[in-house]
Amino acid sequence: MLLAGTIVTVFALTSQIQPTPWWSPQFALPLFGMILGNTMTGVSLGLDTLHTALYRERAAIEARLLLGSTRWEAVSAAHQRAVRSGFTPIINSMAATGVVSLPGMMTGQILSGVDPQEAVKYQILITLLIGGATGLGVLAATFASVWRLTDNRERLRLDRLAAPGK
Repeated sequence: MLLAGTIVTVFALTSQIQPTPWWSPQFALPLFGMILGNTMTGVSLGLDTLHTALYRERAAIEARLLLGSTRWEAVSAAHQRAVRSGFTPIINSMAATGVVSLPGMMTGQILSGVDPQEAVKYQILITLLIGGATGLGVLAATFASVWRLTDNRERLRLDRLAAPGK
């Protein structure tokens, strides 16, 4: 989550927004906060869905592993559900932006006297950056979690998998 947020924030500051200096706190901190907060939501939903599915379907996953599937093949259905769950909030937010809701940053810029077209451009940029960071974060977290909950001998590590809610 932190890595994805940092990569996307540095990319935005150095190539899109281009303040001088590029690490200027008045730009970097609000941008990083927006990106990190939304990425955290996606990552936590993705990991919760993945761990719940792996715990609930552990017998079926172990059966697939016993029949010769690789760890990635055995958990692919659970992994796909987890990724979908992690992406849902940002996709819903992107679908509603401008139609159902006016995001706070864009509204604040318009009220402070910035040209509405410029405010919309920045809001679109921020929304796409949040989507990119959420995507990177969810994919990295779920792949790392699958890797951690299985081993090189293609076994599900039940000792590392706790019951949901514990």
